[in-house]
Amino acid sequence: MKIVSTNIGSPVTVLKNRKKIQTGIYKKSVNQPISLGFTDVVGDAVMDRESHGGIYKACYLYSADHYPFWQEKFPELEWAPGMFGENLTVEGLDEAAIMIGDVYEVGTAVIQISEPRRPCSILGIKFGTQKIVKAFHNSTYPGVYVSVLKEGNVKTGDEFILKERTEDLTTIEVYSLFSSNKKNLVLAKKALSTPTLSPACKAEIKNEFDL
Repeated sequence: MKIVSTNIGSPVTVLKNRKKIQTGIYKKSVNQPISLGFTDVVGDAVMDRESHGGIYKACYLYSADHYPFWQEKFPELEWAPGMFGENLTVEGLDEAAIMIGDVYEVGTAVIQISEPRRPCSILGIKFGTQKIVKAFHNSTYPGVYVSVLKEGNVKTGDEFILKERTEDLTTIEVYSLFSSNKKNLVLAKKALSTPTLSPACKAEIKNEFDL
């Protein structure tokens, strides 16, 4: 895997349910390294702290390989890195191969995969249609959130070096518990017993399966 774009967002005011709110989803590619902190990316706008940022969602990664799939579905949009609100657009990122808990060294930082991203209505506002939320939910392209184990700088061209693999649960298996595997109790219990899966994601699984 390799970083093809580093992206930072500033606060943007949008209308949600007829109310003005601010969001940091409008990310733009930057030409300099960005700094990964323990709870967020330095200089990046995180407006909804209940849903974004924090030690288990310090940084969001999305695959550049998925862009053609979405461009075909939404050809009228102006496409650029950061379209999904990701801080790092990454070539070669495959959610079906990346395990929850995988530890990578990238740049001078060390990160750990913590959970898949689940879409919300703000993504729909960004795309100009809430159709993207359902399409994203039903896809196998959620991207990944990471915890930052060692703060550091990353830049375009940096490659991810797998340093540790301790779990046998893929990111997409976790994501499927909210879509195609909503009745798979065995998989749900496996996810709940995975130490490196984020507490918030575990709570959502418990709620989904009434556990």
